[in-house]
Amino acid sequence: MDRLRKLSIRMVFLFTCLASPLRAQQQAGSPAGPIRVKVVVVSMFEVGEDTGDTPGEYQLWVEREHLDQILPLPAGYHHVRMNKDGVLGMLTGVATAKAAASVMALGLDPRFDLSKAYWVIAGIAGGDPADVSLGSAVWANHVIDGEIAYEIDAREIPPDWPTGFAVASELDGHVYTLNQDLVTWAFQLTKNVPLADSEALRVARAQYTGFPNAIKPPFVTRGDNLSTSTFWLGKRMDEWANAWTSYYTGGKGNYMVSAMEDSGTMQALTFLNQAGRADLNRVLVLRTVSDYDREPPGMTPAESLQSMSDGKYPAFIPALEAAERVGDKIVRDVVDHWSERESTIPHAPQ
Repeated sequence: MDRLRKLSIRMVFLFTCLASPLRAQQQAGSPAGPIRVKVVVVSMFEVGEDTGDTPGEYQLWVEREHLDQILPLPAGYHHVRMNKDGVLGMLTGVATAKAAASVMALGLDPRFDLSKAYWVIAGIAGGDPADVSLGSAVWANHVIDGEIAYEIDAREIPPDWPTGFAVASELDGHVYTLNQDLVTWAFQLTKNVPLADSEALRVARAQYTGFPNAIKPPFVTRGDNLSTSTFWLGKRMDEWANAWTSYYTGGKGNYMVSAMEDSGTMQALTFLNQAGRADLNRVLVLRTVSDYDREPPGMTPAESLQSMSDGKYPAFIPALEAAERVGDKIVRDVVDHWSERESTIPHAPQ
């Protein structure tokens, strides 16, 4: 009897030891089923570690949303993180190729059910001083790919050409139009979110004489996003971005911010939507202004670019703060009203 009792005790102990990792595995999406994600927060770059040092686009989300559970993503740029509320944060890496590959890696991962997830793509950007000020936040109506083009060397541009770019034959992926009802809802919900201002920002903005919007305190607005992997700057490039946006949106769009990843992210989400792995109608793109996309009066583009070498953007930290503060308003609403948001995509009252 003693031997049988000892054997029973050992079996209970062994089952208990095995049960803990089994429960953890089930919670991670296998074998009990995939993790049902409510919101995916997409950031593009980080300065160092995920927490505890100088922040990039990811760190404030990790710390403030308590994205404490780390899950490896071997086919993506970086591991992903989750919190107990069903919010998943990811880091794509810089530029369109890494963004597209990382988002696709997450979207095809069988551990996750993203079919009802909302996507908040949030990062910093260069802003058009004709429309926005440093530290401002822009919800995208459209994301335009600025890299599908014909181009000749700048030293060989004909005198009657405004730039070295020429419009390419129209292909899928030139322009991604966000769900306008959802964008309107997001803007209405966040338009009065207070954004950080400072004397340093006021001094930087004051250089842009002749641009009334550029010298305003930071504000939330909506406009259009031109995505290229090349960090460009200058008056002529700004004029090109505005013309490019207008052309590809049929004159409806207004270029406001430049980004380096969003067309790649939107392409991946478009394919995932086709596969039933994501819902393109639940996607939002938020960019906050860390710098202006053109030189201030009295400075050359080269001088302006040199002043921002090594990421010394005049509104770097305020723009990071704005992205998290404005974007998190959406995240919290979705989580707090999940019983409704899961089945019904929100829209602003008519």
